[in-house]
Amino acid sequence: MRKILLIEDEPNFARFLELELKHEGFDVTVMHDGREGFDLASGRDWDMLLLDLMLPGLSGIEICRRLRSQKSKTPIIMLTARNSVIDRVTGLDSGADDYLPKPFEIEELLARMRAMFRRIDDDKAEESDSNILLFQDLQVDLPSRTVSRLGEEILFTKREFDLLLVLIRNANNVLSRDQLLDLVWGFESGVETNIVDVYIRYVRQKLGDGDKYIQTVRGVGYIMKR
Repeated sequence: MRKILLIEDEPNFARFLELELKHEGFDVTVMHDGREGFDLASGRDWDMLLLDLMLPGLSGIEICRRLRSQKSKTPIIMLTARNSVIDRVTGLDSGADDYLPKPFEIEELLARMRAMFRRIDDDKAEESDSNILLFQDLQVDLPSRTVSRLGEEILFTKREFDLLLVLIRNANNVLSRDQLLDLVWGFESGVETNIVDVYIRYVRQKLGDGDKYIQTVRGVGYIMKR
């Protein structure tokens, strides 16, 4: 359930929004004071902040600025009766992600919230996908530096993992022993290139299927073909 913090000083309007949002399945917390709302906004994790512009204690603009200065990435929709161009620009420049003038239909607010959550979810999925490399039936998780095949983890040492990663990232390209030394060990060309052959053998043994993954190009080096 997504957690929404609503900071709105008009009690009846705040109650109306709270009931509508809860009906849509959101977990809603309501604050009426700007300073208290800011303390709660900065002290917990929220999925979204709905923020009135004119608040007692601390304005919505100042709340936005302070949250963004704290590097908060909580999405913020500003709700306000002030609808001049300069008001909208000021609100967005202060750190709000969207600006909805009052009065508005609840359906429009919900549509904007859904659109914002879709963008956030898409960004997270894209970021997650970029952290996973797939090669044949291998899956390489970059943040955890783990490799699995058909759901079963294969344990590699740091150097073995680095070697496999370089080969996968350069799939379909032949890499010489000198290139692998430079990319994995940082050695200058010509320095004990046989260590590459040793580690290729280690990786092949752990992958368990010889040349299925890493192929030898005689007299040149190694390649992983998709």
